[in-house]
Amino acid sequence: MLLFKMVLRNTLRHRLRTLLTIAGVAVAILAFGLLRTLVGIWYLGVESSSATRLVTRNAISLIFPLPLSYAERIRQVPGVDTVSWGNWFGGIYVDRKNLFANFAVEAESYLELYPEFQLEPAQRSAFLRDRRGAVAGENLAERFGWQIGDRIPLQGTIYPGEWSFVLRGIYQGARPTTDRSQFFFHWDYLNESLRQTVPRRADQIGFFLVGVDAPEQAATVATAIDRLFANSLAETLTETEKAFQLGFVAMTEAIVIAIRLVSYVVILIILVVAANTMAMTARERSREYATLKTLGFGPGHIAATVFGESLLISLAGGLLGVLLTFPVAAGIGEALKNFFPLFRVEMETVWLQLAAAAAVGAAAGIFPAWRGSTVGIAEGLRRIG
Repeated sequence: MLLFKMVLRNTLRHRLRTLLTIAGVAVAILAFGLLRTLVGIWYLGVESSSATRLVTRNAISLIFPLPLSYAERIRQVPGVDTVSWGNWFGGIYVDRKNLFANFAVEAESYLELYPEFQLEPAQRSAFLRDRRGAVAGENLAERFGWQIGDRIPLQGTIYPGEWSFVLRGIYQGARPTTDRSQFFFHWDYLNESLRQTVPRRADQIGFFLVGVDAPEQAATVATAIDRLFANSLAETLTETEKAFQLGFVAMTEAIVIAIRLVSYVVILIILVVAANTMAMTARERSREYATLKTLGFGPGHIAATVFGESLLISLAGGLLGVLLTFPVAAGIGEALKNFFPLFRVEMETVWLQLAAAAAVGAAAGIFPAWRGSTVGIAEGLRRIG
């Protein structure tokens, strides 16, 4: 109890310095938490992937197409429940800065494979009946102010020309992690237009989506599909949806690594600041430590006092940073909801923040604690100030 009282009183002795140090640690822990949350968003698509969905693409690269005729052969593979297909459309809405995912898909089977895209029955029926119909996620619709029945013009890049769609549905997400910023329309509409304008590009598929009966069959079915088209003009690569998403994450791995490094640099900077503060405190109190030794206090007690003060300040800043993380993350998530489906702080991030705060306090207090416990009585009493 005496030790705790000494630590608390020493902490509150220079209140402005203590408050500024706590504020610095809080800001650093807040930044660390937000950066870790941003890294988690990068893997959000991976975590929300279904274990019963496979993606089949050209073995050379995703940019090379596959024949539409593969669909029926894939459907005959044992264990396959549903087969859908689509193409990345790459359309631009009004301005090139308005980027969002837009696909041409086989509509009915696509909605069957993605039950997490929740459409009202009337909207679903209207979409399936209208060849030019399209569906957008609620975040995307809110971003551009789209309403049911609006005409959506997209400027084609991969498929040149002006393409016009009618918004027939706005889907919601079954789970918080569901991507609600996609835009998709009928693959048949794209294919019919290509038959008239660029016949050689018609009946070409960018990817097949395969639903399997059970997750444990995924590897067997994937192998069977690839074996089916081995040594053909367009060999396939079939992988789980999770592995497919990881492939896209790997393309931006340098960004993820950079964000992680920045988060560690933030902690390192505040560690230096906290260590300097505690070293300054230890120098100022050398006479006090010498006096305590003359009164019979041992080096261990003095070291514990200095170390405890460092840990208390750092943990106070860490706790404040953690408490600030949730409202700040909520604000960022609201501001960027059109780009990120979910900006949520996970409990793992909270524990990492607290661990980082404790590590900063411990590392910053080691040298001052050692210096205070080893200072000689005569040396300490000679110090002025």
